[in-house]
Amino acid sequence: MSYSTLVSSATLADHLEDPAWRVFDCRHQLADPEAGGRAYVNGHLPGARFLHLDRDLSGAMNGTNGRHPLPDPQVLAVRLGAAGVSRATQVVAYDDSGGMIAGRLWWLLRWLGHDRVAVLDGGIERWLAEGRPLSTELPATAAKVVFEASPDDRVVSTGELLADVGERQLCLIDARSPDRFRGENETIDPVGGHIPGARNRFFRDNLDADGCFRPAAELRREFLALLAGTDAKQVVMSCGSGVTACHNLLAMEVAGLLGARLYAGSWSEWCSDPSRPVARQLP
Repeated sequence: MSYSTLVSSATLADHLEDPAWRVFDCRHQLADPEAGGRAYVNGHLPGARFLHLDRDLSGAMNGTNGRHPLPDPQVLAVRLGAAGVSRATQVVAYDDSGGMIAGRLWWLLRWLGHDRVAVLDGGIERWLAEGRPLSTELPATAAKVVFEASPDDRVVSTGELLADVGERQLCLIDARSPDRFRGENETIDPVGGHIPGARNRFFRDNLDADGCFRPAAELRREFLALLAGTDAKQVVMSCGSGVTACHNLLAMEVAGLLGARLYAGSWSEWCSDPSRPVARQLP
Protein backbone atom coordinates (compact mmCIF):
# COMPACT_ATOMS: atom_id res chain seq x y z
CA MET A 1 0.00 0.00 0.00
CA SER A 2 1.24 3.49 -0.81
CA TYR A 3 0.39 6.83 0.83
CA SER A 4 -0.07 10.04 -1.13
CA THR A 5 -1.41 12.60 1.37
CA LEU A 6 -1.03 11.81 5.08
CA VAL A 7 0.43 8.96 7.08
CA SER A 8 -0.09 8.25 10.78
CA SER A 9 2.73 7.87 13.28
CA ALA A 10 1.62 4.30 13.96
CA THR A 11 1.91 3.39 10.29
CA LEU A 12 5.29 5.08 9.98
CA ALA A 13 6.56 3.30 13.09
CA ASP A 14 5.73 -0.01 11.44
CA HIS A 15 7.89 0.93 8.44
CA LEU A 16 10.95 2.54 10.01
CA GLU A 17 13.07 -0.45 9.01
CA ASP A 18 11.44 -0.81 5.60
CA PRO A 19 14.10 -0.21 2.90
CA ALA A 20 11.35 0.91 0.51
CA TRP A 21 10.57 3.90 2.76
CA ARG A 22 12.54 7.14 3.21
CA VAL A 23 11.81 9.69 5.93
CA PHE A 24 12.85 13.35 5.72
CA ASP A 25 13.05 15.89 8.52
CA CYS A 26 12.01 19.29 7.15
CA ARG A 27 12.03 21.39 10.30
CA HIS A 28 12.75 25.07 9.66
CA GLN A 29 12.32 28.49 11.24
CA LEU A 30 12.13 31.54 8.99
CA ALA A 31 13.66 33.74 11.71
CA ASP A 32 16.50 31.27 12.36
CA PRO A 33 17.24 29.27 9.18
CA GLU A 34 19.73 26.96 10.90
CA ALA A 35 17.39 25.99 13.74
CA GLY A 36 16.02 22.99 11.85
CA GLY A 37 19.46 21.54 11.29
CA ARG A 38 20.35 21.95 14.95
CA ALA A 39 17.10 20.30 16.00
CA TYR A 40 17.82 17.41 13.64
CA VAL A 41 21.25 16.81 15.16
CA ASN A 42 19.79 16.91 18.66
CA GLY A 43 17.16 14.30 17.85
CA HIS A 44 15.17 13.09 14.86
CA LEU A 45 12.96 10.20 13.88
CA PRO A 46 15.10 7.06 13.52
CA GLY A 47 16.52 6.81 10.02
CA ALA A 48 15.35 10.26 8.96
CA ARG A 49 17.46 12.44 6.69
CA PHE A 50 17.43 16.24 6.79
CA LEU A 51 16.40 18.58 3.98
CA HIS A 52 16.82 22.34 4.34
CA LEU A 53 14.06 24.62 3.06
CA ASP A 54 16.44 27.21 1.63
CA ARG A 55 19.22 24.97 0.33
CA ASP A 56 17.36 21.83 -0.75
CA LEU A 57 13.70 22.71 -1.26
CA SER A 58 14.21 26.11 -2.90
CA GLY A 59 16.21 27.60 -5.75
CA ALA A 60 18.35 30.73 -5.91
CA MET A 61 16.71 34.10 -5.37
CA ASN A 62 17.32 36.86 -7.91
CA GLY A 63 15.29 39.65 -6.32
CA THR A 64 12.23 39.16 -8.50
CA ASN A 65 11.35 35.47 -8.11
CA GLY A 66 10.24 35.45 -4.48
CA ARG A 67 11.80 34.32 -1.22
CA HIS A 68 11.56 30.58 -1.91
CA PRO A 69 11.67 30.03 -5.67
CA LEU A 70 11.28 26.49 -6.90
CA PRO A 71 14.47 24.44 -7.03
CA ASP A 72 15.83 23.16 -10.29
CA PRO A 73 13.92 19.89 -10.71
CA GLN A 74 16.98 17.99 -11.92
CA VAL A 75 19.08 19.20 -9.00
CA LEU A 76 16.38 18.14 -6.55
CA ALA A 77 16.07 14.78 -8.33
CA VAL A 78 19.79 14.15 -7.87
CA ARG A 79 19.56 14.98 -4.16
CA LEU A 80 16.64 12.63 -3.72
CA GLY A 81 18.44 9.89 -5.63
CA ALA A 82 21.50 10.37 -3.44
CA ALA A 83 19.25 9.70 -0.44
CA GLY A 84 18.08 6.46 -2.00
CA VAL A 85 14.74 7.70 -3.30
CA SER A 86 13.58 5.93 -6.43
CA ARG A 87 10.23 5.93 -8.18
CA ALA A 88 9.22 2.96 -6.02
CA THR A 89 10.11 4.63 -2.71
CA GLN A 90 7.49 5.70 -0.21
CA VAL A 91 8.59 9.11 1.06
CA VAL A 92 7.40 10.59 4.36
CA ALA A 93 8.05 14.21 5.31
CA TYR A 94 7.68 15.69 8.78
CA ASP A 95 8.32 18.91 10.66
CA ASP A 96 7.37 20.58 13.94
CA SER A 97 4.96 23.15 12.49
CA GLY A 98 1.85 21.27 11.54
CA GLY A 99 3.16 20.25 8.13
CA MET A 100 3.97 23.80 7.05
CA ILE A 101 7.42 22.88 5.69
CA ALA A 102 6.83 19.16 5.15
CA GLY A 103 3.98 20.12 2.83
CA ARG A 104 6.51 21.84 0.59
CA LEU A 105 8.46 18.59 0.09
CA TRP A 106 5.17 16.77 -0.45
CA TRP A 107 4.20 19.20 -3.20
CA LEU A 108 7.67 19.21 -4.80
CA LEU A 109 7.63 15.44 -5.15
CA ARG A 110 4.15 15.53 -6.61
CA TRP A 111 5.37 18.22 -9.04
CA LEU A 112 8.19 15.89 -10.06
CA GLY A 113 5.66 13.16 -10.79
CA HIS A 114 6.14 11.10 -7.62
CA ASP A 115 2.85 10.23 -5.90
CA ARG A 116 4.29 8.00 -3.17
CA VAL A 117 4.81 10.83 -0.73
CA ALA A 118 2.94 11.71 2.45
CA VAL A 119 3.20 14.10 5.36
CA LEU A 120 3.42 12.68 8.88
CA ASP A 121 0.13 13.78 10.43
CA GLY A 122 0.85 15.66 13.64
CA GLY A 123 4.56 15.81 12.91
CA ILE A 124 7.27 15.15 15.44
CA GLU A 125 5.10 16.51 18.26
CA ARG A 126 2.54 13.74 17.88
CA TRP A 127 5.33 11.21 17.49
CA LEU A 128 6.77 12.26 20.84
CA ALA A 129 3.36 12.58 22.51
CA GLU A 130 2.79 8.92 21.71
CA GLY A 131 6.05 8.00 23.42
CA ARG A 132 7.93 7.09 20.26
CA PRO A 133 11.73 7.34 20.14
CA LEU A 134 14.10 9.83 18.57
CA SER A 135 17.65 9.16 17.47
CA THR A 136 20.84 11.19 17.16
CA GLU A 137 22.40 8.61 14.87
CA LEU A 138 22.94 9.78 11.31
CA PRO A 139 21.56 7.29 8.78
CA ALA A 140 24.04 5.34 6.73
CA THR A 141 24.75 6.64 3.27
CA ALA A 142 22.14 5.19 0.97
CA ALA A 143 22.92 3.54 -2.31
CA LYS A 144 22.49 6.23 -4.93
CA VAL A 145 19.70 5.63 -7.39
CA VAL A 146 18.42 7.51 -10.40
CA PHE A 147 15.34 9.55 -9.66
CA GLU A 148 13.91 10.83 -12.92
CA ALA A 149 12.15 14.16 -12.59
CA SER A 150 9.12 14.74 -14.79
CA PRO A 151 7.77 18.16 -13.74
CA ASP A 152 4.12 18.68 -14.59
CA ASP A 153 2.05 21.79 -15.21
CA ARG A 154 0.77 22.37 -11.69
CA VAL A 155 2.54 25.76 -11.53
CA VAL A 156 0.99 29.12 -12.44
CA SER A 157 3.15 32.08 -13.50
CA THR A 158 2.94 35.71 -12.48
CA GLY A 159 2.01 36.55 -16.06
CA GLU A 160 -0.98 34.22 -15.96
CA LEU A 161 -2.23 35.75 -12.73
CA LEU A 162 -1.67 39.28 -13.95
CA ALA A 163 -3.71 38.54 -17.06
CA ASP A 164 -6.47 37.08 -14.90
CA VAL A 165 -6.80 40.03 -12.51
CA GLY A 166 -9.57 41.53 -14.62
CA GLU A 167 -11.00 38.25 -15.90
CA ARG A 168 -11.39 36.39 -12.59
CA GLN A 169 -11.42 32.99 -14.30
CA LEU A 170 -9.08 31.59 -11.65
CA CYS A 171 -9.85 31.25 -7.97
CA LEU A 172 -6.76 32.50 -6.13
CA ILE A 173 -6.51 31.47 -2.48
CA ASP A 174 -3.94 33.04 -0.14
CA ALA A 175 -2.72 30.89 2.77
CA ARG A 176 -1.29 33.71 4.91
CA SER A 177 -2.79 34.84 8.20
CA PRO A 178 -5.81 37.15 7.85
CA ASP A 179 -3.94 40.20 9.11
CA ARG A 180 -1.12 39.83 6.58
CA PHE A 181 -3.67 39.16 3.87
CA ARG A 182 -5.34 42.47 4.72
CA GLY A 183 -1.97 44.22 4.58
CA GLU A 184 -1.59 44.58 8.34
CA ASN A 185 1.39 43.58 10.49
CA GLU A 186 3.55 42.81 7.46
CA THR A 187 7.05 42.14 8.80
CA ILE A 188 8.42 39.77 6.16
CA ASP A 189 7.78 41.34 2.76
CA PRO A 190 8.42 45.00 1.86
CA VAL A 191 4.81 45.59 0.77
CA GLY A 192 1.64 44.63 2.60
CA GLY A 193 -1.56 43.43 0.96
CA HIS A 194 -2.68 40.75 -1.45
CA ILE A 195 -3.26 40.10 -5.13
CA PRO A 196 -6.57 41.64 -6.24
CA GLY A 197 -9.36 39.09 -6.27
CA ALA A 198 -7.64 36.64 -3.93
CA ARG A 199 -9.55 34.89 -1.18
CA ASN A 200 -8.06 34.03 2.20
CA ARG A 201 -7.70 30.57 3.74
CA PHE A 202 -5.21 30.60 6.60
CA PHE A 203 -3.33 27.31 6.37
CA ARG A 204 -3.58 26.71 10.11
CA ASP A 205 -7.35 26.40 9.72
CA ASN A 206 -6.62 22.99 8.18
CA LEU A 207 -5.44 21.69 11.56
CA ASP A 208 -7.14 20.65 14.76
CA ALA A 209 -6.09 21.64 18.28
CA ASP A 210 -3.51 18.84 18.34
CA GLY A 211 -1.80 19.94 15.13
CA CYS A 212 -3.23 17.14 13.00
CA PHE A 213 -5.22 17.64 9.82
CA ARG A 214 -8.93 17.94 10.41
CA PRO A 215 -11.30 15.29 9.02
CA ALA A 216 -11.59 15.17 5.25
CA ALA A 217 -15.33 15.88 5.34
CA GLU A 218 -14.80 19.10 7.32
CA LEU A 219 -12.04 20.28 5.00
CA ARG A 220 -14.11 19.49 1.95
CA ARG A 221 -17.12 21.43 3.25
CA GLU A 222 -15.05 24.51 4.05
CA PHE A 223 -13.11 24.52 0.79
CA LEU A 224 -16.26 24.03 -1.26
CA ALA A 225 -17.81 27.03 0.52
CA LEU A 226 -14.71 29.09 -0.25
CA LEU A 227 -14.62 28.01 -3.89
CA ALA A 228 -18.31 28.93 -4.27
CA GLY A 229 -18.85 26.73 -7.30
CA THR A 230 -15.40 27.08 -8.88
CA ASP A 231 -13.93 23.82 -10.12
CA ALA A 232 -10.87 22.70 -8.14
CA LYS A 233 -8.82 22.70 -11.35
CA GLN A 234 -9.31 26.48 -11.58
CA VAL A 235 -7.89 27.03 -8.09
CA VAL A 236 -4.46 28.57 -7.59
CA MET A 237 -2.81 28.57 -4.16
CA SER A 238 -0.60 31.40 -3.00
CA CYS A 239 1.00 32.59 0.25
CA GLY A 240 4.08 34.62 1.11
CA SER A 241 6.68 32.58 -0.76
CA GLY A 242 5.11 29.36 -2.03
CA VAL A 243 5.53 27.29 1.13
CA THR A 244 2.34 27.43 3.22
CA ALA A 245 0.32 27.45 -0.01
CA CYS A 246 1.39 23.80 -0.33
CA HIS A 247 -0.37 23.12 2.97
CA ASN A 248 -3.66 24.25 1.43
CA LEU A 249 -2.95 22.13 -1.63
CA LEU A 250 -2.41 19.12 0.61
CA ALA A 251 -5.61 19.87 2.53
CA MET A 252 -7.56 20.00 -0.73
CA GLU A 253 -6.14 16.62 -1.72
CA VAL A 254 -7.12 15.21 1.68
CA ALA A 255 -10.60 16.59 1.02
CA GLY A 256 -10.74 14.88 -2.38
CA LEU A 257 -10.59 18.15 -4.33
CA LEU A 258 -7.95 17.54 -6.98
CA GLY A 259 -6.21 19.60 -9.61
CA ALA A 260 -5.40 22.90 -7.87
CA ARG A 261 -2.12 24.58 -8.82
CA LEU A 262 0.59 26.63 -7.09
CA TYR A 263 1.72 30.20 -7.65
CA ALA A 264 5.26 29.42 -6.55
CA GLY A 265 6.57 32.99 -6.29
CA SER A 266 3.49 34.05 -4.34
CA TRP A 267 3.24 37.45 -2.68
CA SER A 268 7.00 37.95 -2.34
CA GLU A 269 7.37 37.67 -6.12
CA TRP A 270 4.23 39.63 -6.95
CA CYS A 271 5.12 42.63 -4.77
CA SER A 272 8.70 42.83 -6.11
CA ASP A 273 7.36 44.82 -9.07
CA PRO A 274 5.64 48.06 -8.00
CA SER A 275 3.66 48.16 -11.24
CA ARG A 276 1.56 45.16 -10.18
CA PRO A 277 -1.74 45.97 -8.46
CA VAL A 278 -2.15 45.52 -4.72
CA ALA A 279 -5.33 45.10 -2.71
CA ARG A 280 -5.58 45.85 1.00
CA GLN A 281 -9.27 45.31 1.56
CA LEU A 282 -11.18 42.06 1.62
CA PRO A 283 -12.55 41.38 -1.89
